[in-house]
Amino acid sequence: MDGIQHRMVNVNGITMHVAEKGQGPVILFLHGFPELWYTWRHQILALSSLGYHTVAPDLRGYGDSEASTCVTSYTCLHIVGDLIALIDSLGVEQVFLVAHDWGAIIGWYLCMFRPDRVKAFVCLSVPFMPRKPKMKPVESMRLLFGEDYYICRFQEPGKIEAEIAHVGTSEVLKKVLSTREPGPPRLPKDDAFGIKPDTPVTLPSWFSEEDLSYYANKFNQKGFTGGLNYYRALDLNWELTAPWTNVQVKLPVKFIVGDLDTVYTTPGIKEYVQSGGFKRDVPLLDEVVVMEGVGHFINQERAEEINSLIYDFIKKF
Repeated sequence: MDGIQHRMVNVNGITMHVAEKGQGPVILFLHGFPELWYTWRHQILALSSLGYHTVAPDLRGYGDSEASTCVTSYTCLHIVGDLIALIDSLGVEQVFLVAHDWGAIIGWYLCMFRPDRVKAFVCLSVPFMPRKPKMKPVESMRLLFGEDYYICRFQEPGKIEAEIAHVGTSEVLKKVLSTREPGPPRLPKDDAFGIKPDTPVTLPSWFSEEDLSYYANKFNQKGFTGGLNYYRALDLNWELTAPWTNVQVKLPVKFIVGDLDTVYTTPGIKEYVQSGGFKRDVPLLDEVVVMEGVGHFINQERAEEINSLIYDFIKKF
């Protein structure tokens, strides 16, 4: 991968795998589910060539980073603690933050807990989600979207892991990466992934067989439990973040999303982003970019455009 370097770092009591390239101000990239540092390969190469030190870890529970099976080891406090230790290990006070999916959720927590360590945030796909003090998130999702809503289906330890194993890692990854169905995403109990032998899933043009092989090998080695534990810790995060109820994120933010993204098309999200609620909670929100005809995995599907949008924003600081 054109000179991307890999190393293991001891952070916050765990061993974390980091991919990096370049010299200069640090850009910290946070991946989502079910992904790895590798999701940022295009951004690492492009932005390191523009004078930045690009750093993309496998988050706790993923890839070559350490993975506890215990749900309580995956709270937002644990993950942000890993990132603060990683930033400290780089010898810098602040980083530019670029994050997608669960990485974006963790990114918002990092901005809430330690705004002193972030210069600016380029957030992909998942806007800020203000804490709702009256109801735990999983209960709220069950009421809104039903038991088949994917986050509800992820809650029982071992259950969805067994369903993935039955279908096969590669097939599930292909299905997840290629889906363009509007949200809310549902996984029916009788056929979670809707994969039929007579209608094979084809890879999108922006994701090669080589890319799939890298993902599948890592998930076959590590399993999915680490990544799924982020979802299983949602209610615990809600309890732990009570002191941050009604907090505003007061950092410069650029938000980028595809109009076909399953998060953006989930009822309530588009309205929050466009109606002024997002700007109220994130008063330094610089710009919202909605890319037409683009799905959830935006930094891979439209890599060159995303690279330009990131650079155009962070070069101001």
